[in-house]
Amino acid sequence: MSETIQPARPIVVVGSGHAGVGVAAGLRSRGWDGRVVLVDAEGQLPYERPPLSKDLLAPGAAAEPVPMRKEAWYAARRIERVHGTAVSVDRERRELTLDDGRVLPYAKLVLATGSTPRRLTVPGGDLDGVLLLKTLPDARRLAGELAPGRHVVVIGAGYIGLEVAAAAAKLGCSVTVLEFQDRVMSRVTSEPVSRFFEDVHRRAGVEFRFGAAVTAIEGTGSAGGAGRVEWVVTADGARHRADVVVAGIGVVPEQGLAAAAGLDVSDGVLVDAAGRTSDPDIYAAGDATRFASLYDGASQRLECIQNARSQAEAIAADITGQAAPAPDVPWFWTVQHGVRLQTAGVRHPDDDVILRGAPATGKFTVVYLRDGRVAAVDTVGSLADFNAGKRLVAQRAALSPALAADPSVPLEQAVVSLEPAF
Repeated sequence: MSETIQPARPIVVVGSGHAGVGVAAGLRSRGWDGRVVLVDAEGQLPYERPPLSKDLLAPGAAAEPVPMRKEAWYAARRIERVHGTAVSVDRERRELTLDDGRVLPYAKLVLATGSTPRRLTVPGGDLDGVLLLKTLPDARRLAGELAPGRHVVVIGAGYIGLEVAAAAAKLGCSVTVLEFQDRVMSRVTSEPVSRFFEDVHRRAGVEFRFGAAVTAIEGTGSAGGAGRVEWVVTADGARHRADVVVAGIGVVPEQGLAAAAGLDVSDGVLVDAAGRTSDPDIYAAGDATRFASLYDGASQRLECIQNARSQAEAIAADITGQAAPAPDVPWFWTVQHGVRLQTAGVRHPDDDVILRGAPATGKFTVVYLRDGRVAAVDTVGSLADFNAGKRLVAQRAALSPALAADPSVPLEQAVVSLEPAF
């Protein structure tokens, strides 16, 4: 245990997503017996986020989200949940101030503040019917807007945008996706995967417009910044009918609290492998953080549950003076029109691409090699390749490209040499 920790002061965790709840759980599982305070801006039982763009938008969806933990779990572990928004940190006094004026002293502070969706900055971006999707209230509002025959325009063809497009199409909406790049999910995957999912969506009736730069959103009362959305205008002059617009143009890290406190930030709160910030009494975890990749040392910010949980475990271990578990390979997933894409590792645009199997069959894998070694894998319909791929990323396995491209050969039989990185 760190000598600076005073038992009378609690560990205060700001944020009740997977990172924040993970820190609280990890402290208790590692024997921390002092107070643990979880500050939650939403004021309800912490819930799973992935279903917001999937299950909660589906026909007949349950009204309530899936809780991460039941109420009794927090009580049994003496995890105090405080409803409020953190507004400032006094590092010298080690105090956190909430929006209602309450001041929480801390022994150690953990910032698990997450991220927030990028907002549209074009004229008309504040019209009624222009929506973002991040929280449960966002999902409920969007679900109430989706109905048969309505025109839905999704701006951005990333995970969230495409999951929303899939849900809207299933509900009988007319769906158009506007994407500035030339293919879907271009930031996270390669062309074979992009074209496969584009085709999946088109077969379900979704229309795409690539190279589309949105310049304005028009509607009733748009000149005064009020009223209801009716059209989305792109740089080529096209006007797209819209009863509902969903902006899925990425997220930005919630680093304002850290920056105002004088912590080092750069498109994310800068942390080391233990989750420590530039202040020895403050940690950070989850979507808000930026850190060096264990694979190649590159600076990165990962928006995934796996990373949030891994960082949470590292923080709990560091606070309690214990060894942290070996980090897991980052992994991600999305489901669109019932088709699941699973990814292990982090692809770079200049990685070598090996296609394993035929996308037309609905079962294939893409292996990404960096300097001849496995950096990432994308899998559709192949859990075996996904599991093997995770191991090979961790082992920095060098593969025979010819064997790796043969789907009849188990992926691990294509290994030439190993150089473990995780």
